[in-house]
Amino acid sequence: MRSTMDIREIQEEILRLKEERNAVILAHNYQLPEVQDVADFVGDSLGLAQKAAETDADVIVFCGVNFMAETAKILNPDKTVLIPDPNAGCSLADSITVEQLREWKKQHPGAVVVCYINTTADVKTECDYIFTSSNAVKVINAIPEDKEILLLPDKYLGMWVKRVTGRENIHIWDGACHVHAGFSYDEIKKLKETHPDAELLVHPECGCSSQCLYNISMMDKDNGIEVKILSTSGMIRYAAESNSNRFIIATEVGILYPLKKKNPSKEFLPASREAICEYMKMITIDKLRDSLKEMKYEINLPQEVMDRAYLPIKRMLELSN
Repeated sequence: MRSTMDIREIQEEILRLKEERNAVILAHNYQLPEVQDVADFVGDSLGLAQKAAETDADVIVFCGVNFMAETAKILNPDKTVLIPDPNAGCSLADSITVEQLREWKKQHPGAVVVCYINTTADVKTECDYIFTSSNAVKVINAIPEDKEILLLPDKYLGMWVKRVTGRENIHIWDGACHVHAGFSYDEIKKLKETHPDAELLVHPECGCSSQCLYNISMMDKDNGIEVKILSTSGMIRYAAESNSNRFIIATEVGILYPLKKKNPSKEFLPASREAICEYMKMITIDKLRDSLKEMKYEINLPQEVMDRAYLPIKRMLELSN
């Protein structure tokens, strides 16, 4: 097991290299704690995209998965964008190809294509709007009610958005995150019964999100505690503002570190200790150091792909202001 001293030495080297390269380090909330600790910004997909759009650094080192680094490159075509491990993929992004999307669009001519940010750059080129778990409802509400919508690729987030917005003309792609699909409503209900004072915070990608929202929230009406469906950054903000001292967290376990770091006096219980994204955990502190040291692995995309994917991403950022 790596000693704390070894980790600190590597972190110090990373900070030196960052200054030498005029680099910025962006890390997702699911990253390993030692990676989060050297990042300039830690956040969810929307927050990371916003920071990528704003940076004046020459180099962006993206500690996340491939589609996030691709988004940073699309927003910064003239900058160097690195990902410490090029194999850090995403099961949700892999659930639809650009060819499948084109075929789906043919079946629904005239439909507005609304695409979750958890998709490849190629897929984004065929979309009208990009959204994240932070602004999904806002994006859908910006589309005229008479417009048919194709929402992809996450079926659980899609079902939640459909229920919240009341839009019946939303067609949902049958994709899912392998981590979030694994949450069990029954297990969460048992945990909630064991800790009745705990607030339940659920990511909308979770397979249990709709069931939790419409069942457990009814159970909690008497004591005034309701289920909150939130993005990872939304969870962090809510936990800080809430008067509660105990929370059940239904998303990838990496979120527990920033939650505890920002709220040291509060208790955070994972809805499942098995909720681990092996792709996110592929970014280690050693790989981050080596990426900066050797300037590897660079994200490169065809100019046409970047040009076409930029517009829906730009719309997402504008709707988030």
